[in-house]
Amino acid sequence: MHPQEKVQQLLSQLNTVIVGKSAQIQDCVACLLAGGHLLIEDVPGVGKTTLAHALARSFGLHFSRVQFTSDLMPSDLSGVSIYERGKEGFVFHPGPIFAQVLLADEINRASPKTQSALLEAMEEKQVTAEGETRPLPDPFFVIATQNPHDQLGTYALPESQLDRFLMRISVGYPDRASERLLLAGNDRRDMVNAMDKLMSPQELLQLQQQVLAVHAADPLLDYVQDLIAATRSGQWFLQGLSPRAGIAVIRAAKAQAFLSGRDYVAPDDVQAILPQTIAHRLQPVGDAGRGAVEQVRAMLLAVPLA
Repeated sequence: MHPQEKVQQLLSQLNTVIVGKSAQIQDCVACLLAGGHLLIEDVPGVGKTTLAHALARSFGLHFSRVQFTSDLMPSDLSGVSIYERGKEGFVFHPGPIFAQVLLADEINRASPKTQSALLEAMEEKQVTAEGETRPLPDPFFVIATQNPHDQLGTYALPESQLDRFLMRISVGYPDRASERLLLAGNDRRDMVNAMDKLMSPQELLQLQQQVLAVHAADPLLDYVQDLIAATRSGQWFLQGLSPRAGIAVIRAAKAQAFLSGRDYVAPDDVQAILPQTIAHRLQPVGDAGRGAVEQVRAMLLAVPLA
C-alpha cells in the first residue's frame, strides 16, 4: 500500500473513534509526522486521553501513561536503581518515560520540578538519571493533556516547556450529532483496544523522512519570515517567536502539505497550522479581549502574501 493511502486509512480509523473532530485529528497526525510533541488542552471529559491512546495504537507504538499529580517525583518518570542481592549491585529499573509514546495526563497538575524533568527528554530524547545518560526509544513522543489554568490544583507550564511542544490543540465539545453517537454507541475505550495497528515504528520513521523532504520554496520561506517578524513587531504580542519556533512552523507546514498529498509547502499549509503551532508560545498585547489563537488569526489576515 502506498504510504499516502496508509496515512488516509489511519485518519479514517481515528475518525471512527473520535467522532466529529477530523480537523483536530489531522493536526495530531501532522504533529507526529513532523516528529513533534503534542499538547492537548481542554476541560475534562472531552476525549483527550482517548485521542492520545488511539494515536499511539494506530501508529503501532509502545504506549505508556502517567497520571501527573502534585506528589509525582522526577524519579517516578525516569526510573530508579534498586539493589539486587543476586547481582551484588544496583540495577536500574526504567520508568514509564522509556516508551515510544508517553501520555503525560493532566501535566499541569504536577509540580514544576516534575514538569521540568520532561524537558531533557523532550528536547534531547535522553534521560539522565543517577549520573548516567540513557537514550530514549526512537521514535519518542510526548502527548500531554492539560486542564485550563483556572481549574483548582493546576500549575501553569513554564514558557520553556511550552516551547518544546510543536503543537497545542483543543478538542472542544462535540456537535449534537457527534454527541448522540457517543451517547448511543459503544464504549470508546473498548473501541480503542480493538483498533488495528496500521503502521510499525519503522514505517513511521520513514514517513517522517518523507515529510522532511517536502520542498519549501524561497517565496514560502519569505512569507514565514514575514509572519515571524510580525510577531516581533510589538503590535500583536509582548514577545516575538524564537528561531526554534520558526523551524517548528516549517516542520508542521511540511507535514500538513504531505497529508494534503503534495511534495511542496503552500501558503495554505502555513495558515492551516499556524495558530496551533505558535499561539501557545505567545502572549497577546493589550486588553483586546482576544486570546492568543484569535490574535494569531487576526495577524494572519494583516500580513500579506508577497
